[in-house]
Amino acid sequence: MSKPRVTLATCLDHPELDPGEEGLLDALAARGIDPQVAAWDDESVDWSQAGVVVLRAVHNYAPRREDFLGWTRSIRKLLNPADVVEWNTDKHYLQELGARGMPTIDTVWLEPEDGLTKHQVHTRFPSQGDFVVKPAVSSGARDTGRYTARDARSRMDAIQHAYRLLQDGRAVMVQRYVKSVDERGETALIYLNGVLSHVVEKQAMLLGPLSGPDAVPEEVAVPRLASEAELRTGEQARAAIHGYMKSRLGRDAQLLFCRIDMVEGDDGIHHVLEVSLTDASLYLGAVDGALDDFADAIASRVFW
Repeated sequence: MSKPRVTLATCLDHPELDPGEEGLLDALAARGIDPQVAAWDDESVDWSQAGVVVLRAVHNYAPRREDFLGWTRSIRKLLNPADVVEWNTDKHYLQELGARGMPTIDTVWLEPEDGLTKHQVHTRFPSQGDFVVKPAVSSGARDTGRYTARDARSRMDAIQHAYRLLQDGRAVMVQRYVKSVDERGETALIYLNGVLSHVVEKQAMLLGPLSGPDAVPEEVAVPRLASEAELRTGEQARAAIHGYMKSRLGRDAQLLFCRIDMVEGDDGIHHVLEVSLTDASLYLGAVDGALDDFADAIASRVFW
């Protein structure tokens, strides 16, 4: 009897699995699965023979989002599902989740169709403190910069950054930088098949007020236990996600993986920064047993 096939999807820009996930192929094979790795944008791949497709290092989806979404819709069994991926690859989803009661970071949205001038972009920035400029469609902190309102040169760089994104037809998010990130980092809660698997603390990635938009900052994550407040925020976020899927997509969906990033705000409340359901680092190499947990989660979906 042939073994069920699982294909771990990467991209031609980054065809290998991310560091910490290299053992996933052996772990899946040990569970009676025939695993392989293939790039979503490799036209030589016969995806009709891919079996269950699991999204992993699809890091280049943002500049080719429509092509990527077309590919997701062509896959017979994709984890996570294509309609969820379409929603999650544009950070406007935070507006929907915020309306459903999920605490998020206050955001000013700049839309390309509004035709804003550089002066109008400038007036939408905070008048004091540090702030972050990033596109609504991006992955892994790409095209993201931290700036300070106190420095004229930094503010000008921020204007140029935002205006360039708008001129490229990309919506822009402007968020006040949360100071606690420098001290306590971000907390990421990773759920597999709806169950909390592990928690990591991510060190600050935008370390300086002039961090530019071009580099991809390195993520450093260490295992930790979540506080009761963080666990409550995680469940609140998951309830909002599933409420959206039921009301707007017409169905709920069991998510293979869901990473919820949060930070404690100046008000002491935990705010969700991002929900990663597509190109999500799951920090499998940072926490003992996490890789096996993910292999078990995949196997359970394959053998359902």
